[in-house]
Amino acid sequence: MKRFVFLVIILITSICLFILSGCTQNDKMPITASSSEALDNYLKGRDLFDKLRAQEAEQYFRKAIELDPNFAVAYLNLAFTVSSAKEFFEYLNKASALIDKVSEGEKLWIKGVEAGVNGFPMKQRDYFEMLINKYPNDERTYNLLGGNYFGQQEWVKAIEVYSKATAINPDFSQPYNQLGYAYRFLDNYDEAEKAFKKYIQLIPNDPNPYDSYAELLMKTGKFQESIDQYKKALTFDPNFVPSHIGIATNLNFLGKHDEARVQLKKLQDMARNDGERRAAWFAMTVSYVDEGNMEKALETIEWQLESNKKINDPTAMAGNLNIMGIVLLESGKFTEAIKKFDTALKIIEQSDRSEEVKDNFRRGHLFNTTAAAIKQDDMEKARASAEEYAKQAEKIDNPNLTRTAHQLNGMLAFAEKKYADAAKELEQSNLQNPYNLYRLYLTFKAVDDTKNAELYLQKAIHFNGLNDINYAFVRNILRK
Repeated sequence: MKRFVFLVIILITSICLFILSGCTQNDKMPITASSSEALDNYLKGRDLFDKLRAQEAEQYFRKAIELDPNFAVAYLNLAFTVSSAKEFFEYLNKASALIDKVSEGEKLWIKGVEAGVNGFPMKQRDYFEMLINKYPNDERTYNLLGGNYFGQQEWVKAIEVYSKATAINPDFSQPYNQLGYAYRFLDNYDEAEKAFKKYIQLIPNDPNPYDSYAELLMKTGKFQESIDQYKKALTFDPNFVPSHIGIATNLNFLGKHDEARVQLKKLQDMARNDGERRAAWFAMTVSYVDEGNMEKALETIEWQLESNKKINDPTAMAGNLNIMGIVLLESGKFTEAIKKFDTALKIIEQSDRSEEVKDNFRRGHLFNTTAAAIKQDDMEKARASAEEYAKQAEKIDNPNLTRTAHQLNGMLAFAEKKYADAAKELEQSNLQNPYNLYRLYLTFKAVDDTKNAELYLQKAIHFNGLNDINYAFVRNILRK
């Protein structure tokens, strides 16, 4: 989802220069900038990025760097506003190259981001905890750590940490957004609504608070009310990408797929950069999958792939190929799917991405080919691959990979009709993936456990996830 796809990793931290704000090192984390003008531009960009207005924030981060070419955290934040994975890594690497020129707090921040990007969330947590110990009165350091807990689905701990951020600064808006989502994931919709309404109260003239509240309404099945809130968000910023996608998602759920794609075509036509255009295309992919038109879905991914080829973005190209492979796998075209997975990995291996990033793609390839082996009834290969994947997840201490390891083991056990083992494994998988909810329904149905089968069936049916291709697959299956 839009908030934690990148907020999990970075969530802007606070800034103060001694000569400008008079704060002490024990209060807030200082930021290294060569001039007050560079800092001023950075602050403007930070404020916009806090509100998820990345396109507008980008120009201020670029201006800050123009004024101060050694402004490390300006590069760091610029990385999360650009429109391509290629640029993301370019600017993240520039921030890393300047790490010896910044304060101790900035070093911890940059190292934490790198750890998250490289797939080491527990290592990232260590850096952010050190940051809090160094600046215990800085609300933004707590916001960073809250994002780490949020990304690992530790919702209760995330709420605790975000609440500390709001206690330090009740007017700091961003944690209320994350609090709303954390409560929502705990199915505590009343507290989620309170958090989102507080978020609206703090920044009533910005689009994201209404967008977030709209997503809560969508989650609870209030599709038309959700559309109304997304439209309200667009009155504050007609270019706010997530709200266009949110409207389209609601229309998909209402069975109005053609109308959904009209909305997405509107977004594509008004897009300000290739990143926004690609977001519109991917949402079209999801819409076609939701409708059951896999051929058109593949066409839209092909368009995205061609766009990324033009700018020679290996990370994005590999991502496109992997999604194509998944769609082909769901369509029963196993050999074609595996070819896409193999090509994706080859592109990454031949790229200049770091070994850590390549390792992430290698693990993804192992996951995808294991899933393909299960679908092909090649249990010997699947069993060996699933075991290797679990070992790698344990080795790097990544809870999300551990969940996907349980998913593979559950899929394997189900295919072998070991239903008790399948249930045990799948219950430890990522239950924010609606496909796993559907798998649990099938597992309990197979042993005539009507109560649990119905429980997970209803959870799968009413998942109502924003622009979620796994949910689109499930909806298509259940409709059949």
